[in-house]
Amino acid sequence: MSTNRAENGVEGDDEREEEEEDEEEEEEEEEEEEDEPRLKYQRMGGSVPSLLSNDAASCIAVAERMIALGTHDGTVHILDFLGNQVKEFPAHTATVNDLSFDIEGEYVGSCSDDGSVVISSLFNDEKMKFDYHRPMKAIALDPDYVRKASRRFVAGGLAGHLYLNSKKWLGYRDQVLHSGEGPIHAVTWRTSLVAWANDAGVKVYDTANDQRITFIERPRGSPRPELLLPHLVWQDDTLLVIGWGTSVKIASISTSHPKGANGTHRHITMSSMNQVDIVASFQTTYFISGIAPFGDSLVVLAYIPGEEDKEKEFSSTIPSRQGNAQRPEVRVVTWNNDELATDALPVHGFEHYKAKDYSLAHAPFSGSSYAGGQWAAGDEPLYYIVSPKDVVIAKPRDAEDHISWLLQHGWHEKALAAVEAGQGRSELLDEVGSRYLDHLIVERKYAEAASLCPKLLRGSASAWERWVFHFAHLRQLPVLVPYIPTENPRLRDTAYEVALVALATNPSFHKELLSTVKSWPPALYSSLPVISAIEPQLNTSSMTDSLKEALAELYIIDGQYEKAFSLYADLMKPDIFDFIEKHNLHDAIREKVVQLMMIDCKRAVPLLIHHKDLIPPSEVVSQLLDAGHTCDNRYFLHLYLHSLFEANPHAGKDYHDMQVELYADYDPKMLLPFLRSSQHYTLEKAFEVCFKRDLVREQVFILGRMGNSKQALAIIIDKLEDIEEAIEFVTMQHDDELWEELIKQCLHKPEMVGVLLEHTVGNLDPLYIVNRVPNGLEIPRLRDRLVKIITDYRTETSLRNGCNDILKADCVNLLIKYYKEARRAICLSNEEDGARPKRDNRIGSRPNDNSQCVPVEVKSKTKGGGRCCICFDPFSIQKVAIIVFFCCHAYHMNCLLDSTNNSVSGGNVEARATSHYDGYANGDVNGDDGYDNGDVNGDDDGTQRGTPQMRCILCTTATC
Repeated sequence: MSTNRAENGVEGDDEREEEEEDEEEEEEEEEEEEDEPRLKYQRMGGSVPSLLSNDAASCIAVAERMIALGTHDGTVHILDFLGNQVKEFPAHTATVNDLSFDIEGEYVGSCSDDGSVVISSLFNDEKMKFDYHRPMKAIALDPDYVRKASRRFVAGGLAGHLYLNSKKWLGYRDQVLHSGEGPIHAVTWRTSLVAWANDAGVKVYDTANDQRITFIERPRGSPRPELLLPHLVWQDDTLLVIGWGTSVKIASISTSHPKGANGTHRHITMSSMNQVDIVASFQTTYFISGIAPFGDSLVVLAYIPGEEDKEKEFSSTIPSRQGNAQRPEVRVVTWNNDELATDALPVHGFEHYKAKDYSLAHAPFSGSSYAGGQWAAGDEPLYYIVSPKDVVIAKPRDAEDHISWLLQHGWHEKALAAVEAGQGRSELLDEVGSRYLDHLIVERKYAEAASLCPKLLRGSASAWERWVFHFAHLRQLPVLVPYIPTENPRLRDTAYEVALVALATNPSFHKELLSTVKSWPPALYSSLPVISAIEPQLNTSSMTDSLKEALAELYIIDGQYEKAFSLYADLMKPDIFDFIEKHNLHDAIREKVVQLMMIDCKRAVPLLIHHKDLIPPSEVVSQLLDAGHTCDNRYFLHLYLHSLFEANPHAGKDYHDMQVELYADYDPKMLLPFLRSSQHYTLEKAFEVCFKRDLVREQVFILGRMGNSKQALAIIIDKLEDIEEAIEFVTMQHDDELWEELIKQCLHKPEMVGVLLEHTVGNLDPLYIVNRVPNGLEIPRLRDRLVKIITDYRTETSLRNGCNDILKADCVNLLIKYYKEARRAICLSNEEDGARPKRDNRIGSRPNDNSQCVPVEVKSKTKGGGRCCICFDPFSIQKVAIIVFFCCHAYHMNCLLDSTNNSVSGGNVEARATSHYDGYANGDVNGDDGYDNGDVNGDDDGTQRGTPQMRCILCTTATC
């Protein structure tokens, strides 16, 4: 039984409903793609909330180290970048309209509706106040104010004069740079260039050359400046950004020779040293309440006019404060007015504010590493949006903000790519990875989530274990198993066991279970819990071959080799024989005979034969017979019984009848040798098998053993027509009547008669056969055959005569050998007598070349009741050696020696007797063959002349 896998996990195991996924997909399709914001915002805290609770902000200026905030009650507050008040200047008695820092941030200048301009030092008590008697709307300090002794600044207001104030020998003097074109609404100073805006437009003055550079007209249709102030900001030393009403212009000021303008840039003729080009210009659908550079783009503080304001078409009427104003917006646009981002600001009381109530300032910066939409850390420009009751800080979003935004909008893959690209802190990878995996799990993309785990979880063992158990809870652990690490990190054994059990309980992943068990080191987990989870599946429909093999591998890990062998046998594993030898499992093969034969019968048969004491033939035959049609059991029986018969012809004698039939079916050539070798088969059954299969020679042999030689002979002659085999058969039977039958059946067949004549030598008389041949019968090659018969007869006769001569000679030699044997005596002694030392060396070492005695065999003394033929004492009384002759007479050794010595005279009696005794006692023999060297024909005593002989006293024919 097999199940299909789901595309991204295990099918049918998730507990959530399909309807939820469909609804989520529909919602995602309906959502419009949202652009990522370019800025992030936060309200300035610190002292600002308390300062604005009883007052209202009117303007702001930003230096590199601090912020100046002007209020409607005429106070200038010096703040740090967190909003904490550092210093306070009660400089004016009316609203502060504008603020300005020098480039070093050591002095701050302010102007107010009370007609005064105040310049205060931030690090000492220096303070200068200038009174112009008319409301002053704009001020700008010389960037090098602190460095130059002239201490210049420019200021202007409702009087319509732009004053350049500088310190002279006799004090501070004002120089009117421009007048007569209405109030001065804005002024800014960069390097030596001063730009200001009045009712007519924007003018630029070069203080280094003391001359005006250019004039840019006020946009047509724009509201009056007192209703919507113009905004001037330097992007760098040569680019001036102008935001007025609904118009944006960017002017490029260069010190090159003038040249003609193209269709899009407005060229204004100036002195030969300067040239101004309008490099960008566009209209907006909103009022511009502030503008600042943003890399190669612009940040615009937009005021969205209401329907009433649109109908009046920017009339000079002041917008009403009926509480229907919209939120101000911060927009990031290109020089072509392509909006890159739009953010609505939830400032306090926005419903009641008009466009001129807002202002925008940015921290000064000489440049930026803006590239690819991101700013380098520490190089981000800061923007401050001021409303009467709020100060909001805006700054470009960094890499972490970008990643967070991607995560919030479900773009986890992009967030992960951003983290991997080195954006943001390295710790973000864990958070992004976790959220990405959670997202994939919610989307049911389990396979994809599993594949990302090695990259996202890396070397964290705790994170791996958490996700392992989480996948297990979702019943999707099988898809994670291929990615689970086995080292660096190594998890707890429980995690690995849970993973293997999850694979084992799902039939779709049984192959993965097998590969995992083989690849994972056994030391990682305990095999018993996994075995316990698999064993109940045995003999069920969910059991697969892969699961069996995996279980076998687990049995091996646990040391249960016999169970592993049983499973390997069922799986027909070719290397099972090596497994048996490696783990000595010969006892376990008893129940798996059929499987072993099916795997490799050439290796199984020798194994079964070699261990037939453990697995008797009856057991093997029984299992093979019971195998039925599952395999070619008869062929396996033939191989086994054949090998068994060759190893031991009697081991399988009970199955020789079966073996006859098996030989006839599978190896007919081996049947006849088997029939000749075995004595344990039934002749009738064997003949029936051979008769059915037309095995003629086997029939002949069986008939011969049954005694039906004539029928066997008839079969040889009639079916085989092989006279030579017939002659051989008759010769083996040793039956004269059978010869007569053979001759009778051959008389009518001339060729057979000729062959019969050739093979009669040694068996029949050829003349007898010739006389039986009918007259007139033509025998092929008769003369040659007769010559051969005669030659063979002569040869046979010569061989017989030679054999007779050899036989006679052998008989004579054997008789002589028997005679010599009969002359020998046997010395019977005590066992300790055999170790008796010789006489002293003087006597024993005396040469006795002339004395020779027939060799005597030394035997142990019998316990019988015989008596000495001389003293007639029983042998058991005296513990002395006994001499026994083949004539059955026996003597004590000393008695026989005394009798012999009495018959010998001279002084050598004692020495000779002693020599004879020592010879008998020590079993000394003369001659290598142990027989007498005497002449066979005449010397009966077989001794040399002069040598005394020991003879039987009672029987003189027997000698020692």
